[in-house]
Amino acid sequence: MGCFPCFDSREEEKLNPHNERDDHKEVHQNINSNISKLSSGGDRVKSRSNIGPRKESSGLKDLPDAQIAAQIFPFRELATATNNFRPDCFLGEGGFGRVYKGRLSNGQVVAVKQLDRNGLQGNREFLVEVLMLSLLHHPNLVNLIGYCADGDQRLLVYEFMPFGSLEDHLLDLPLDKEPLDWNTRMKIATGAARGLEHLHDKANPPVIYRDFKSSNILLGEEFTPKLSDFGLAKLGPTGDKSHVSTRVMGTYGYCAPEYAMTGQLTVKSDVYSFGVVFLELITGRKAIDTTQPQGEQNLVAWARPLFNDRRKFAKLADPRLQGKFPMRGLYQALAVASMCIQEEAAARPLIGDVVTALSYLANQAYDSKRFASDKDDSSRSKDGRIMRNEEGGGSGRKWELEGSERDDSPKETAKILNRDLERERAVAEAKMWGENWREKRRQNGQGSFDANNG
Repeated sequence: MGCFPCFDSREEEKLNPHNERDDHKEVHQNINSNISKLSSGGDRVKSRSNIGPRKESSGLKDLPDAQIAAQIFPFRELATATNNFRPDCFLGEGGFGRVYKGRLSNGQVVAVKQLDRNGLQGNREFLVEVLMLSLLHHPNLVNLIGYCADGDQRLLVYEFMPFGSLEDHLLDLPLDKEPLDWNTRMKIATGAARGLEHLHDKANPPVIYRDFKSSNILLGEEFTPKLSDFGLAKLGPTGDKSHVSTRVMGTYGYCAPEYAMTGQLTVKSDVYSFGVVFLELITGRKAIDTTQPQGEQNLVAWARPLFNDRRKFAKLADPRLQGKFPMRGLYQALAVASMCIQEEAAARPLIGDVVTALSYLANQAYDSKRFASDKDDSSRSKDGRIMRNEEGGGSGRKWELEGSERDDSPKETAKILNRDLERERAVAEAKMWGENWREKRRQNGQGSFDANNG
């Protein structure tokens, strides 16, 4: 799935009539001033004539002056490493171009991404990716080894990620391929969120990723996730600025609504995109799937009404999990997802709070064997309702499977989760979650959490 504008060019001109001219000027100034950093011998990278109005500034002029640590490769060496880009070395294709598996002269296995000169991205994205990944380093960001800028060739060399992308393991799985289990999905979500947290909270100035999607999350050994494809990344607002204005770029289905409509970009735009990917992990559905019935093709639009009806929560779980997930964990995961995809950007949490919540979920490993042995003991009939005491949550509270659907909806759960995140940032906070909820409901005169008031 490639990167493309969320709207066509005419729509974008209407949305951002003034940004077009300013961005055009800024692109050429930035590329001309920064391109010399990417020299290959005596050659300089020349900007292509087609980078004009359809590209926009990434704020490169604000990047601190830093030595690019990435290695410079001659084109011939990368051609040799990939057996002249033979089809049997081909790994995949995206908006930037094709990706090949290669082996360097020192024996290191790498992934080589070659720019498609007729594709959706160009020199600006190439430059942004080299600069960003030379300055940003984190276990959940892909490692850039080097680049090639020989003549008109543009290639990027990354560490090889043996398990491919999250999309390969989650969406359109062949029948004979084992689906990701619940624990692995929570681990991937947590790691990807930590990568975003580094961009938003540790980088200075903050970096807005702008293209968070399942195909851009690569998986290493033990399914360790790493964010890749930084060509659309942009420096975030600084000082008194609340947002940066830019042309609308990204992937349809993942773009935050306020960014798609106005071109105003904030870190909360990335949080929305994360929420969409997290919903993909929970449901096993694509962000946009035209093979689904009408009304179910847009994942967010399909899921939102189900958040308010607890009896339909099971419909949100990926059927390929075959019920092998903790019900309480599903409720809490849906709460996080529902917070992230709020229509209003201000209502979404910061990614640091999301990391705290997901770290707790990822630490509550689901043991299907233990669950099966405890199932009969933990289920009982009470006043005609079936109650289940979930293990692994710490609070020991009981989750009823019948009754008022308002009690544990993600909308209500999100309020408690968000309050806990602001008050304490430790695993112990979650153990008090159920008690805090019951106290809140007693204060509101709505009866006890266990719905014993019938």
